[in-house]
Amino acid sequence: MSVTIKDVAKRAGVSPSTVSRVLSNHPRISHATSEKVRAIMEDMGYHPNIMAKSLVSKTTQSLGVILPKPAEELFLNTFFMELIRGIVAQANRNGYDVVLSSGSSEQEEVDAVSRLVYGGRIDGAILLYSRKNDPVVDFLSRNQFPAVLVGRSEQHSNMITVDTDNIQAAADATRHLIQMGHRRIGFVSGPPELVVSLDRMEGFKRALQEAGLEYRKDWIVEGEFLQESGYRAMSFFMNLPERPTALVVVDDMVSFGILRGLHELGYRVPEDVAIVSFNNIALSELSTPPLTSIDIGIYHLGYTASQALIQAIQDKNKNGAAIHHQRHIVPHRLVLRESSMFSPSTPK
Repeated sequence: MSVTIKDVAKRAGVSPSTVSRVLSNHPRISHATSEKVRAIMEDMGYHPNIMAKSLVSKTTQSLGVILPKPAEELFLNTFFMELIRGIVAQANRNGYDVVLSSGSSEQEEVDAVSRLVYGGRIDGAILLYSRKNDPVVDFLSRNQFPAVLVGRSEQHSNMITVDTDNIQAAADATRHLIQMGHRRIGFVSGPPELVVSLDRMEGFKRALQEAGLEYRKDWIVEGEFLQESGYRAMSFFMNLPERPTALVVVDDMVSFGILRGLHELGYRVPEDVAIVSFNNIALSELSTPPLTSIDIGIYHLGYTASQALIQAIQDKNKNGAAIHHQRHIVPHRLVLRESSMFSPSTPK
């Protein structure tokens, strides 16, 4: 026979309502009581009936995480894995489960999210990307559904967002190369429909402009956040009659493809081409050479997004208040490694 909430309450010497409050992390329950009740639940093998609890509380204790399309590319870039790790850590800490959702097209994404929302399967949603025009954000905003965007929205000022100051970060990366003596600097960007690509491009342009350096469109390459995009970009740059001596690259995974392409062509990093990248994933210090990279606090981005969403859900459940815009900025820092530490003495 399964253990009930009344069994737990009897053994703990408290009321069933106290056990229920412990399960919902009620602020009025003392830490000592919570620890005692949870220890007894574990000892007795008690597991709450989530469906029954949902019927009473009208909550699911689940967060939806909306993945970028196509979903299969997600698992080729460890940035998203680290982001999800931060989301899950904070969700679990607060008793929430995480539901992943994606689609192979924008319409499939909207359909998947609408099933989760209208089906009452999640209490809120986190989007792992920000596009210029996003029907998923439109849907969530129109329905006033608790949601957090990792990035920023150009259309919806009421959206809760968690982001890096990507304009400033890209400017910092570019200034480092300028300080190292580079005057011919190229940029390897991400998909043009993503706000992060636009913001990092803007920061790159600003740093060039303030240094009086030329912005050349033939030194700009756009692609996906994948190694293959970097590999193709390198082939393009090396075939130019006049090539850049340094590159700002939108993502570490893209940089790995660039390093591979340069190695195959017999070029050296940083002596022939210096590189500054973004995200500072764990592999960036293990590459050959180790990558100079902007650390954007990926885990903290996910953790903060989860925290902000749970707070928005709790505020809405408590008093039905409208969700107000909040913009959380996670600090970044430039991590210097071998890939950029070379000063060109003569033009190449």
